[in-house]
Amino acid sequence: MDSTLSLQPTIFIIFGGTGDLNSRKLAPALYNLYLDGFLPQQFTIIGTGRTKLTDEVFSEKLLEGINQFSRRGKADEAKWAEFSKHVAYQVSDINDFETYKEFGRRIDHYSKEWNAKPNVIYYLAVSPNFFPVIAENISKAKLGTDTERTRIVIEKPFGHDLESSKKLNALLGKIFDEKQIYRIDHYLGKETVQNIMAFRFANSILEPLWNRNYIQHVQISVTEQLGVGERGDYYDGAGALRDMIQNHLLQLLCLVAMESPVSFSADEVRNRKVDVLKAMRRFTPDDVRLSAVRGQYAKGWIEGKEVPGYREEGKVNPQSNTETFAAMKFFIDNWRWHGVPFYLRTGKRMHQSSSVIMIQFKDVPHYIFPTETAESWQQNRLIISIQPEMSIRLQVQAKRPGLNMVLNTVDMVFDYKGTYTNDAPEAYETLLLDTMLGDQTLFMRGDQVEAAWDLLMPVLNTWQSKTSLSFPNYSADSWGPEAAEALIARDGFHWFSLPLNGKK
Repeated sequence: MDSTLSLQPTIFIIFGGTGDLNSRKLAPALYNLYLDGFLPQQFTIIGTGRTKLTDEVFSEKLLEGINQFSRRGKADEAKWAEFSKHVAYQVSDINDFETYKEFGRRIDHYSKEWNAKPNVIYYLAVSPNFFPVIAENISKAKLGTDTERTRIVIEKPFGHDLESSKKLNALLGKIFDEKQIYRIDHYLGKETVQNIMAFRFANSILEPLWNRNYIQHVQISVTEQLGVGERGDYYDGAGALRDMIQNHLLQLLCLVAMESPVSFSADEVRNRKVDVLKAMRRFTPDDVRLSAVRGQYAKGWIEGKEVPGYREEGKVNPQSNTETFAAMKFFIDNWRWHGVPFYLRTGKRMHQSSSVIMIQFKDVPHYIFPTETAESWQQNRLIISIQPEMSIRLQVQAKRPGLNMVLNTVDMVFDYKGTYTNDAPEAYETLLLDTMLGDQTLFMRGDQVEAAWDLLMPVLNTWQSKTSLSFPNYSADSWGPEAAEALIARDGFHWFSLPLNGKK
């Protein structure tokens, strides 16, 4: 990040200021931005919540989260003392209009104190059912009329389905300009994810190969060892398709598949992503049966500890039909990608927590080497690892040293830890800074959200209308249901997983 950036005085108003998201992500991100010199000299953070707290007690709660979750570890006492002077708390009821009138008074106070009109960022770190009432009250209090300085940040999920996302977009569109609306997907702020664009469009050697002529298939896997934990009530109404594929995984697919933008402007980049979603082949009922697999985890053992099945988790329906695993095959019907399958997979209680994109290239047209070298033969692969390690690996074949012609796979590696000594910023640091700067490149636009929902609605409707008689159908610490293996095996492939040591 560029420390010469010119930042305007800024007021952060965080709805859900006493919640988990603020404690784990937002407060640590803002504090790290402060340490790195990426907050303006004049700023304030106003946390809101129904719990009665003083400014001091609220600051102490933020400090606890920073000490536990910040990438830098525990906060320096002197620096925290300076930062905490910018932290305030307001007891508030989201449904009470008086709350918003008080926000207006605070904004006026800081405008006079700083002798400048500040940027005002409303961050909705609350349950999605509160999004409309907050937006409507902001409008009623006339707190969103400054289209240049006022922004609203909305966490996922953005809608529960296509209809609800359209309804929410329409409501926000009446109150705010699109340039004021920041639909956040933290995956897009991750360093390795941002590097996909740099890797693709800043290197001339890749573009000639980045198409159906040379790429055989693409896999995107985001797997977690964790279960639903304390999010059972939310997750049981969402499931893996809504929680992960509709946003995170489709965003990764768009970055891999998009055409080159004319420029790096926010709308130009987002236009190309929407083009991908519109070109993706829609699902028929038969496609859902053949190209989409769902699963739900049973009890099992992970790292020597027994864990419950999904239906035994807290706040989960004991007869739940909600999927905790989803695997799908997509096609993009355009000139670049016609006929190339894109396989997406995500699940909880899996064997490994990892996020990886694997691009497999087609085999060589003619094999010239002795037959005994064929046992170790592997097609070229490009592996983009987002977590647990951050790396980009190109796997190629090379001769092993010796008198005989023996081939084996070697990695050409770009490893963040091995290349850079400074810590990469957390995703929320990048996204919060972009919000302050008014840069929407890494945020989803309304039509993009709706296009993603439109693509998945046939699958959602099919799964909701039919109870799975096989649930639970995979055990904890596995790679998901057998049907997921069959999905990709029918095409002659297998799911790729990157060992934790990063070597294949």
